[in-house]
Amino acid sequence: MASLMENLIEVLEQECIEYEGLLSLSQKKTPVIIKGDLDELQKITDDEQQSVSRIAILEKKRTEVTADIANVLNRDVSNLKLTNLIEMLAARPAEQQKLAAVHDRLQGSVRGLQRVNEQNRELLSNALEMVEFEMNLLQSAKAAPETANYSKSAYNTGDTMGVISRGFDAKQ
Repeated sequence: MASLMENLIEVLEQECIEYEGLLSLSQKKTPVIIKGDLDELQKITDDEQQSVSRIAILEKKRTEVTADIANVLNRDVSNLKLTNLIEMLAARPAEQQKLAAVHDRLQGSVRGLQRVNEQNRELLSNALEMVEFEMNLLQSAKAAPETANYSKSAYNTGDTMGVISRGFDAKQ
């Protein structure tokens, strides 16, 4: 049982490290989203995918160790939570303290990650709304009504209201 607990604590510590790295990447993503640097955003997203893959592997290990602990304790693995394990370790204060510390650290990392991801989601949503607004503005400018301007020879010049016919200025 003691080695199973050590294995669980070790896997959870590795998960903490990965989640903290993922949190750091998400925090780096925020200014990149604000700048609109798509190349850097792609690099960060690729790094995040690698981190998520490592977390999935660790999660599988954690599930296996938890199942082994549940077998030793003769408990249902679906009802065995970390908080329950922490309470069960009252007779072993050193292991209980380590498990509680890694549990709290993991929870803090996950909460921080959720907060930053929500903030990034809002920023991306706002950026998409702005792009849609600009696209609608461009489309409505093309569909603007023609003016009733006539040339000296009494022909309609066909100018469109609010549209400058010089084309797109990339410098703006």
